[in-house]
Amino acid sequence: MAALLAAGFLAGCGGAAPHERPPTVGVVTIEPQPVTLTTELPGRTSPYEIADVRPQVGGIIQARLFTEGQVVRAGQVLYQIEPAPFQAAYDQAKAQLASAQANVATLQLKAERLAGLVKLNSAAPQDADDAEAAFKVGEATVRQDRASLEAARINLAFTRVAAPISGRIGLSTVTKGALVTASQTTALSSIQRLDPIYVDVTQSAAQVVALRQQIAQGHVTADGSGTAETRITLSDGQVYPLAGRLQVRDITVDPATDSVTLRAVFPNPAGLLLPGMFVRATIVEGVNPAGIVAPQQGVGRDQKGQPTALVVGRNGVVELRELQAAQTIGAKWLVTSGLNPGDRVIVEGTQAAEPGTTVHAVPADNVR
Repeated sequence: MAALLAAGFLAGCGGAAPHERPPTVGVVTIEPQPVTLTTELPGRTSPYEIADVRPQVGGIIQARLFTEGQVVRAGQVLYQIEPAPFQAAYDQAKAQLASAQANVATLQLKAERLAGLVKLNSAAPQDADDAEAAFKVGEATVRQDRASLEAARINLAFTRVAAPISGRIGLSTVTKGALVTASQTTALSSIQRLDPIYVDVTQSAAQVVALRQQIAQGHVTADGSGTAETRITLSDGQVYPLAGRLQVRDITVDPATDSVTLRAVFPNPAGLLLPGMFVRATIVEGVNPAGIVAPQQGVGRDQKGQPTALVVGRNGVVELRELQAAQTIGAKWLVTSGLNPGDRVIVEGTQAAEPGTTVHAVPADNVR
């Protein structure tokens, strides 16, 4: 009898269902915070200044006075064109001016003398008028010859072909003994100023419009000067150490690409950046003073690719939320809709957190 009772007791204990405890999940509580909005865009470097070196007078190149690839200064003489013909023209113009000045002095004395004789009725007024007219013609001739002398001086100076800007000069297209002409189509060389240097990037018109709408609605504050800080990453992944500033945003949309061009200027003292390099620019566009950010590990995707998050409600029941995520901010998503301040997003233990189930939520750092 005792054995039967013992067997019945054991059977009764084995049939009792134990109390199931809700699974524990780690959550992060959403709190609004200032978020700096950035955008990463492709771009290329271009010279800050570029100028072709061209002759302004024709002649034979007498000497090349620079080393290709070196830095030259504005006003530095780069080529010497044979100056002898221009020196002769200058000397001739100078002599013509001296002759005209000597002649006008004689004409002036004659006009003054006849004017005095007319007052004494010792000369005909017509003679005095003719003398005065000849004097004025002589003065005009002096001015004309002075201008001719200045033109000759300028042409003589143009035989010394100088650098129009400071920068790094490229290859020379001519050598000593070459014949050049004024306003020729082929440049003698080219100079590029590379410090600072431009970085031109393109941004879709839709992104520009969306940002301006957010600014107009007060969701984003932006620097009114438009000179946002910019960073660039080189094609090999290296981050350029010096920051640049956004200088200008084009006001016209390119109909072929539906994009606008942004231009930033970067210091380039070491010459690391060369024209035509591909880079990726990160531009600070503004600040969202009350941004909603969610950890990336708490954001998943549904079958349609829509971002989703599991949220623990007040009663501990799991809810599935569809999100609108604008961009990543470090290791988090900037969420524009789907989450509210105070929501608890599950970031750990999501395998046991099915929508509609009850869970025990603890801060993510306390999950064991």
